[in-house]
Amino acid sequence: MQLYIGNKNYSSWSLRPWLLATQLQIPFEEILVPFDEGGSWDKFRAFSPTGLVPCLVNGDVTVWDSLAITEYLYESHPSVWPADKVARAWARCAAAEMHAGFFALRNQCSMNCGVTVSLHQVDSALQKDLTRLEELWRQGLERFDGPFLAGDQFTAVDAFFAPVVFRLFGYQLTLGEDAMAYAAHMRELPAMQAWLRDAIREPWREVSHDQELLAVGDIVEDRRI
Repeated sequence: MQLYIGNKNYSSWSLRPWLLATQLQIPFEEILVPFDEGGSWDKFRAFSPTGLVPCLVNGDVTVWDSLAITEYLYESHPSVWPADKVARAWARCAAAEMHAGFFALRNQCSMNCGVTVSLHQVDSALQKDLTRLEELWRQGLERFDGPFLAGDQFTAVDAFFAPVVFRLFGYQLTLGEDAMAYAAHMRELPAMQAWLRDAIREPWREVSHDQELLAVGDIVEDRRI
């Protein structure tokens, strides 16, 4: 089973299934295909029908969406979602909300694991996303007793919010105490630390991604090697 991903420094979508499989010790072969400046559609079309990453290939089965990859893995690995029916329903809703929403957070705080950014401002759209994020995380942590969003075990809903964890610290954003404690706990997971180490060591730079940062803030630390 091969998982095609993009640059670890930039690709938030790739992080989700990679983290899920790595943290749950689901065997897979990582195939990292770096982004090209100006677009990678033609190159990625060699393995992905949409020309996007991530894409999972398992024999004659190709799964080209992160949420679909999650459900495909769940069919063989039930630990992907919570065992409890109520927790599983909540976790699926929360993951789907992340999959389809939080546009201001995505657009204004693009993923760049190796840098710390001081934002020029937190506008109303970004604050609305942060308020909803804290509300959602607090609901899960309180309802299912933590330390993960849907209970005492890491599941797919945590993987879907993993890029947000990197964004919170990278853009110096602040949520409530419980939410920040959850983010800190997530950041220290072995798989998260492994992804971060690889991201910082990557030799590739994308001018367009770095320009996105400079449009919203100032880079105050660059840890990339």
